[in-house]
Amino acid sequence: MNSRLFFSLILINLFMLCFIGMQSHPLPYLKDTDSSKSAGLELPKGFSAQLIAQGMDGARHIAITKQGGIYVKLSRLKNGKGIYYLKDNNGDGIIDQQIGFGDYPGTGIFIKGAYLYASSNEDVYRYKLNKQGEVIQPEKPEKIITGLVNRNRDNSKSIAVDDNGHIYVNIGSYSNSCLLDPKSKKAPNPCPLLDSVGGIWMFKTDKLNQHYRDGIRYATGFKNIVGLDWNRFTHSLFIMQHGRDLLHDLYPEYYTQEDNNNQPAETMYELHKNSNGGWPYVYYDQIKHQKKLAPEYGGDGKKTSNLPAQNPLVAFPAHLAPNGLLFYSGKQFPAKYAHGAFIAFHGKSETLQKGYLLAFVPFNQNHPKGKWEIFANKFTEGKNLHRPCGLAEGPDGSLYVTDDINGNIYRINYKK
Repeated sequence: MNSRLFFSLILINLFMLCFIGMQSHPLPYLKDTDSSKSAGLELPKGFSAQLIAQGMDGARHIAITKQGGIYVKLSRLKNGKGIYYLKDNNGDGIIDQQIGFGDYPGTGIFIKGAYLYASSNEDVYRYKLNKQGEVIQPEKPEKIITGLVNRNRDNSKSIAVDDNGHIYVNIGSYSNSCLLDPKSKKAPNPCPLLDSVGGIWMFKTDKLNQHYRDGIRYATGFKNIVGLDWNRFTHSLFIMQHGRDLLHDLYPEYYTQEDNNNQPAETMYELHKNSNGGWPYVYYDQIKHQKKLAPEYGGDGKKTSNLPAQNPLVAFPAHLAPNGLLFYSGKQFPAKYAHGAFIAFHGKSETLQKGYLLAFVPFNQNHPKGKWEIFANKFTEGKNLHRPCGLAEGPDGSLYVTDDINGNIYRINYKK
């Protein structure tokens, strides 16, 4: 090989390396996904699911622009980034471009107007969007809320934004039941944690560096809320609460293991200012439809509570772990789904002998109008574990679901 040819080959290789480095890296995906198999999911008649992206490990909540661009929040960093913007550039329905930004893990992400809002486990940021729905300065977010409690347990700062410039932030409790003394089975009364955790705080969307003192404790007495949504039809906030645990472990004299498997309920509420769910003093028994006094505060599994705690709208079996909530506003799905609530459960119920599912609750205005049902099932088959977590609605009325274990993103469509 002569020297001129040798140097020419080197230049060509250098050029190709530079060219590849400038491209957005494609996501792993399955172009031959068979939609007739619904990406492995079990769905109602007429519905199909497509696996549009893989490899978004730790994918939590998801937000979609009017143009169909997808923003995914990750609970663990991917290549040093905690937010990914996903695009389908050629219109084949498969994500083929990803752009990462934000150097913090977390759960919350929400689009409202000209801004994308995203949270770490301590702070909340906002990013200005251009007319195409893309972040203008991804490296320069505005920090609008800071210094929220993070004790590495139930620390997801899920968020929702209303129509009046307010952002609602979950601040979950790092304690299961306010039992702060490990040598005692009695909890302090009142629970001192409620000043900073165990509820929803409301802040302004356009004010920088807000702390607790700048916000309002909008609702209290809710142990941890990962799934929440601002309902555009009722103009109110709805939440899904993770129930407490360890009834049998801590109080075997009152609760059997079966009691622990079946209690307490995972619960849905509509919130308004000063709403109170009763935690840690009260839990909800979905079998007897009663609010029970917590054993840390004198309960024995039988005593009911007369504390002013709000009743849930819907009660689900224990330990299902609701992580996503979405009120459907699209036109693609049949009429029964209009204004109803989809809920992503990423836990398993011993009562149901199943879990990792997507549920649906039909609604009439702000009240359920029928029993809840399983909408999408069999996320987990064999050794492959997939846990539904985040939910979003596409501009065409399709439903998007994230998987926070293996990072799958599903799109569910309906066709008569």
